[in-house]
Formats: sequence, structure tokens, C-alpha cells
Amino acid sequence: MTTVSNVVLLPQTNQLRALHTVIRDRNASQTDFAVYSRRIIRLLLEAGLDLLPFEKREVTTPVGQTYDGLGFTTPLCGVSVVRAGESMETELREMLPGISIGKILIQRDKQTKLPDLLYKNLPGDIAEGHVLLLEPMLATAGSALAALDVLRDSGVQDERIVLINFLASPQGLERVGRAAPAVRIVTSAVEDGLNEHAFMVPGIGDFGDRFFGTLPRTGTS
Repeated sequence: MTTVSNVVLLPQTNQLRALHTVIRDRNASQTDFAVYSRRIIRLLLEAGLDLLPFEKREVTTPVGQTYDGLGFTTPLCGVSVVRAGESMETELREMLPGISIGKILIQRDKQTKLPDLLYKNLPGDIAEGHVLLLEPMLATAGSALAALDVLRDSGVQDERIVLINFLASPQGLERVGRAAPAVRIVTSAVEDGLNEHAFMVPGIGDFGDRFFGTLPRTGTS
């Protein structure tokens, strides 16, 4: 477990653990993995949206009464780290129809082992509001930190970024916490740690491949 102060961990309910039990099973079908993952993704997005600033708004109800409600104070967009982050886009669009979603593609250089930015396409007004950064896996945090640098270069302030994460290692959370303490992180589980190959344990396998069905079942361990 991590003690990083900018991390919001979903309540570890029996239901959430049951969902994790399905998707962590190496024999889970691609359909089950995607369906149960989406249920967790929805919980993560709801928790992330709750961290954004709200302002008072009044509406008139069907019975002619006034309801003292709330609404977002600033524009909002999503930015997915390709490819695993794209798994969160459908849920976000269903929750907030019409939301703009940017893309960042980062791959680790095979020689230097450092993250390399290959592509970005961000909304032109991204610096004017808040950003949900969609990055399901946070192992060493190299890709997440590289994506944060891309957002910073585009004028987005750290305190306006919420990192929506599915699974995190203590090491990854600590690294982001040191480098970007104002960025809030929402995750559904904190793993025991990393193995000698920098894979999270007990782990979930390659999230993108399992979600989009590009690995045979025997390759999902």
C-alpha cells in the first residue's frame, strides 16, 4: 500500500474485489475481461469527476420547484495514452456525451529503455480547463510521466490534471507523487510491487492486449 497523499484509492469493497477476481484470472475470456473492466472503469471515472471543481446551479423541476444543484466550473476533456488508455474512452463518452478526447502515443525505446513520444493530438483549448488523463497501467510510471510532460508543454497545469488509473505499483505511485504532487491519481488497486521484469504483481497481464483481444488466452499470464 502507498502513502502518497495525492492518490485516491477506490473503496475496496467485496464487489470490487469480485470484479478484480474475474479479470485477473488468466483464463478469463476477452469478453469477460472487457465487460468487467468497464464496470471498474466507470467507478474510476465517477471518482475522478468528483475531484473536479463545481459551482452552484439552479434548475426548475417538473413540479415547478427550484433545485439547488451543481455543475462543472471549467471545460473538461479526456486524454488517452494509446493504446490501453483507449479502453476508457467509451465509458467516458457515455458519461459525458460530446467530450473532447486527445491522444498521446508513447513507446519505450528498446535501446535506452526510456519513453519516446511518437504522436500527440490534443484539443486546442486544453489549457483552459481540466484534463482526465487515461492511463490504466502505472508500473514504473515512465509513460505516465512522459504524458504529463506533454500536457505541461501544452499549457495544462498539474493541479488541473486527474490521472485515471486502473492498476498501480507502489513504486509508480511514489514516482509520480514526487515528480507531480499536484496531479491527483485515482486507482482501483495498488499492487504488491514489481518483479525482476518490472511487471506488476500479482498483476493483470497486458491490459491493452487483454481488453482488445490481441493475445491468445495462453498469453495472458
